[in-house]
Amino acid sequence: MPDVFDKDDAFEQLAGPQGKKKSGLSLKARAVGFLSRREHSRIELERKLAPHADDPAELKRILDDLEREQWLSDTRFAQGLAHRKASLQGTARIMQELRQHGLADEQLEQLRAELQSTEVQRARQVWEKKFSGPPGDVKEYARQFRFLASRGFSANCLRQILGDPNDDSTA
Repeated sequence: MPDVFDKDDAFEQLAGPQGKKKSGLSLKARAVGFLSRREHSRIELERKLAPHADDPAELKRILDDLEREQWLSDTRFAQGLAHRKASLQGTARIMQELRQHGLADEQLEQLRAELQSTEVQRARQVWEKKFSGPPGDVKEYARQFRFLASRGFSANCLRQILGDPNDDSTA
């Protein structure tokens, strides 16, 4: 049997690019691969690609190229995420998730206004899907209120839907 595997140099040569970090075109290919599966924010994509980049300046250049070619867009990412989540969640929860993806509040002001304008309607749809009718007592009111609040709907919006708990309670 040949001594090919006895030498470390021969093993490294046989291993090829698997043990090396990817950069250049392959880094851009990774970025395009991530973006082909779903939209990403710039910060999120940067975090995913950082372990594979030899040079942070090269990573920044690639991300700038992707933005210039309009393959990477924080605005498009934010609108897509908000559209997917809007039917189930309130404005506060959607905005929090967008901030977790690295988007700043300044970028999200217009989106926040659009979400707030439809929040009562969206909360009513979620409420009607979950509950058969208005709360009968204070305990049921609290349960329905907690359910909707946990999904990020504002207290003012919930009071419009559920009414005042003191008016609904009977002794």
